Amino acid sequence: VHRIDRETSGLLLFARSEKVKEVIQETWMSTITERVYAAVVEGRVDKKEGVVTSWLTESSAFTVYSSQNPGQGKKAITHYQTIKSNPNYSLLKLSLETGRKHQIRVHMQDIGHPIVGDKKYGSRDTSLKRLALHAQVLAFIHPVTRQPCYFETSLPGKFYRLMDLG
Repeated sequence: VHRIDRETSGLLLFARSEKVKEVIQETWMSTITERVYAAVVEGRVDKKEGVVTSWLTESSAFTVYSSQNPGQGKKAITHYQTIKSNPNYSLLKLSLETGRKHQIRVHMQDIGHPIVGDKKYGSRDTSLKRLALHAQVLAFIHPVTRQPCYFETSLPGKFYRLMDLG
């Protein structure tokens, strides 16, 4: 029904029929009630929480760029909260208000704390040998029964081990 980056772990929504898939995609903004990601980023994020807003556009080389100019791309909004930090890393809870391609990755680069393992958007740390981004919570209204559905998965153990290194 939707996509996550190849190296991102966690929850992904699949539909059991093409019809339901199309319904969810067409009503995405009203069907999906919550999307929360966890990320380990480079450095200590001193601000306990914040909101990153920018306009994202993609280059012909498939790299997404951020701008503060509303005329340059699609508006993207990411809310973040620092869960734990040490001198080298911060574990963040990230809630999406919009869902643009590479939104979280670009916004973390924007605040000067790229996601561990994200060479494309400024990370120099390859200690995990993968992107330290995890789709942790996905909540939605079931398209047939209209019942609220809530799914949550635990963080990969590697995230905890990385946070203890500091």
